Amino acid sequence: MKFKLFLIIAFICLRTNAQEQKKDYSEAFKIIEVWLDAQKDYEKLPGISAAIIKDQEIIWSGAFGKANVEADVNTEINTICSICSISKLFTATAIMKLYDEGKLRLDDKVSDLLPWYNLDQKYSDSGPITVRGLLTHSSGLPREANFPYWTGPDFPFPTQEEIKNELGNQETLYPASTYFQYSNLGLTLLGEIIEQVSGESFTDYVEENILKPLQLNETRTQLPESLYGSQLAIGYSSLDRMGQRKKVKLFQANGITAAAGFSSNVLDLGKFASWQFRLMDSTITEIIKPSTLKYMQQVHWTDPDWKTTWGLGFAVSKGSDGTKWVSHGGSCPGYRSGIQLNPKSKMAYTVMINANGTNPHKYATEMHAILNKVKGESKNGETDESTKKDMTDYTGYYSNQPWGSESYISSWEGKLVMLRLPSQSPAKSMTFLKHVKGDNFQKIRTDDEPGEMVVFERDETGKVNRYSQHGNYSNKMRD
Repeated sequence: MKFKLFLIIAFICLRTNAQEQKKDYSEAFKIIEVWLDAQKDYEKLPGISAAIIKDQEIIWSGAFGKANVEADVNTEINTICSICSISKLFTATAIMKLYDEGKLRLDDKVSDLLPWYNLDQKYSDSGPITVRGLLTHSSGLPREANFPYWTGPDFPFPTQEEIKNELGNQETLYPASTYFQYSNLGLTLLGEIIEQVSGESFTDYVEENILKPLQLNETRTQLPESLYGSQLAIGYSSLDRMGQRKKVKLFQANGITAAAGFSSNVLDLGKFASWQFRLMDSTITEIIKPSTLKYMQQVHWTDPDWKTTWGLGFAVSKGSDGTKWVSHGGSCPGYRSGIQLNPKSKMAYTVMINANGTNPHKYATEMHAILNKVKGESKNGETDESTKKDMTDYTGYYSNQPWGSESYISSWEGKLVMLRLPSQSPAKSMTFLKHVKGDNFQKIRTDDEPGEMVVFERDETGKVNRYSQHGNYSNKMRD
C-alpha cells in the first residue's frame, strides 16, 4: 500500500514538473513589457531594468527608459545601479564563509571580535550583542553610524576611521534580542569583523571569495565613477510637487560599504540568485556549504508583533501563495533595487530603478503574479478551437479617455487579454476575452462565467480601429 502511494506521489510530481516545463511564457512576457513600459511613463521613472530567473537560466530581461536623461542614454539590461542594502547579502555570505571555516561563531560577542568596539550599552540587563544579532537586525544597535550621510546634496558618508572614532559616542536603542531594528551600523560592523578575522580588506575578501568565483563581473563594492552617466545610471530623486525628478549627486558609501556600498546590474543579481538555487540542490561547497545557505534562509528572528521575520542577512517571509520567499531591497540616493527568490519554485526576480520614491518590490511581485496566470497546455494536450484564431488584428493600445488612460489588448492562450494602464496590480486587472464568432468576444468573469460582449470594428481598409463594450467605444491608438 505504501509503495503504491509512493508511486502515485512520484507520478504527480513528475506530471507537475512536465507541465511546468511545457508552459510558454512568451505572451506573459509581452504583458510584463507593456506594463513596465507604461508604468515607467505614468510614474515618471527615468529608467527601470528587470530580470526573471528560473533556476540556472535568465528566462526574461528587459530595460525601459533612460540611464541618463540629460544625455539621452538608454537604460539597458547591463546598466549598473547602486544596489545599496542588497550589499548586505554579500556581507552576510562573507561572514558565513568565515563561519564555515570555523573562524567565528554566530554567538561570538562583537566586543570580543573587535577590540576597539566601545558603543555604550544603555541597558545593564541586556544580553550580549553578537554576530547573529547583527545579521538579524535584533542587536539593539541604532540604525546608523553617527553621521548625516543620508542628507543631500552631498551625502557625507564617513570613513572607517571616522566611524570607529565616533562609536563611543553612540548607545544602544534597545536591549539585545528585544526588537527588530534595521541597522546599517550593524552590517557595517560585520564588514569590520570580516577584515579583523580574515586579515584582508573587506573589498579584497569579497572580490576574491565571492564576486570572482561567481563571475559577477559587473558587481563592485563601490560605484564605478568612470562609467557614470553611461553604463552606470545617473540617480534621480523622488517626484516633487511639479511632477519632476531632480538629478542626485553621485555618492560613495566609504565606511558604510558593507551595508550599502555595492553596485551591480539585474543580470549579475540573476547569477547570484542562480548560485543560491544551485547550492540548495548540491552537496558540494560553493563559496559556502549548502546547509549554511539553507540555514541563512530560515527564520532566525521574529519581532514581537509577529509581522517581521528575518534570516541571517535575508528577509524571510511567507508569500500570498503560502510558500517561503527570501529577499532584500536597496534604497540609496537616486536608486532603488530589489531581489526576491522563491526556493521552492526556483524563481527569482531582480529589479533596478534609477530613482527614489518608488517600490521595486511591487514590480517583482507583480511580474510573478502575471506569470502565475499562465495555465499551460489544455487538459490532455487538446487544443481549443479558439486557439486557432489569429489574434494579431486586435492587438494594440486603445484609448479609455476621458474616464481612464488606456488599455492594451494582446493574445493569451487562445484568448484575448485586456490590461488597463496604468495599473498597480496588473495581474488582478487583467480581463480575458473568449472568441465567439467573427469580431465578437465575450468577457470571462473572475468566476469563469461568461460576461458582457466586446465587439471589435474595422475601418474601410479592414483594420481593427475600435471596440465597443456596454454600447460605447474605445478607439485604437496604435499597434
